[in-house]
Amino acid sequence: MIVAEGLVKKFGAVKAVDRADLMVEAGQIFGLVGPDGAGKTTLMRMICGLITPDQGRIAVLGQTPEQVKEAGGALGYMPQRFSLYGDLTVKENIDFFGGLYQIDQITINNRADQILTVTNLIDFKSRFADQLSGGMKQKLALTCALITRPKLLILDEPTYGVDPESRKEFWKILYQLNQEGMTIMVSTPYMDEAELCHTVAFMIRGKITAVNTPQYLKEHMKYHVLEVRTDAKDPMIMDDISGVFDSAFFGDKFHVMVEDIQYARAAIIETLGQKGYSCLSVEEIRPSMEEVFVAMVEKEVG
Repeated sequence: MIVAEGLVKKFGAVKAVDRADLMVEAGQIFGLVGPDGAGKTTLMRMICGLITPDQGRIAVLGQTPEQVKEAGGALGYMPQRFSLYGDLTVKENIDFFGGLYQIDQITINNRADQILTVTNLIDFKSRFADQLSGGMKQKLALTCALITRPKLLILDEPTYGVDPESRKEFWKILYQLNQEGMTIMVSTPYMDEAELCHTVAFMIRGKITAVNTPQYLKEHMKYHVLEVRTDAKDPMIMDDISGVFDSAFFGDKFHVMVEDIQYARAAIIETLGQKGYSCLSVEEIRPSMEEVFVAMVEKEVG
């Protein structure tokens, strides 16, 4: 579906994308993960043919991005800030975007009803876009991107700033579309969403640093994760313990990233005891994508 090789894009002295390679296979939900400013949006816009790389090659559906864009319809793109028209209704927004692709009105009407049913907006066709909640606006933006029935859907942080329940509903829709045969490439700042992708690419400072399944990335992370239960409530108490790379506090427990389990366990128990706290348990647990991300950033930046 997508093949990108050696992509480079500079904006002045800033190299937004630096020799990026990736492959998105048909039928995948492919996640692009990275901190703000990593180059995710620039990479996606090059794939969509909206900006031209300074170096490298891109093939989308076996064609250049420009050819795909000129043909229209095969690729659906939902940018980070999708321009809905607030003074138009849900249906009028869909009519407008369908008209941009020269789709006849009967086809737009039929497709709109089908997509609005999937996105649970069918009862809001006459509501003005400005009167929709944040989650509903994102669903409308998705509906507009789907009006051409694309084979490939590219979404740039589609759930950013949306409440958790709306994010969950949005991902149910993506899974349904994927099960119906659509290939999806999605960028996200949320690690729980990265877990839902078939394949994840980490992007840091313009570089693709790792590409694999979430399961593989967790199993091959450099660090071990210990869950520490203690009566200590200071979120920073683990930070200066020898052998601890990173820690997170979850109210009644800490998740601690370490390289040497035995050494770190002993250091944690000793330090907590010296400070007058009890260490109730220290157990190794499976890492989350959040912890994989922290380790990836440390590797590239640290």
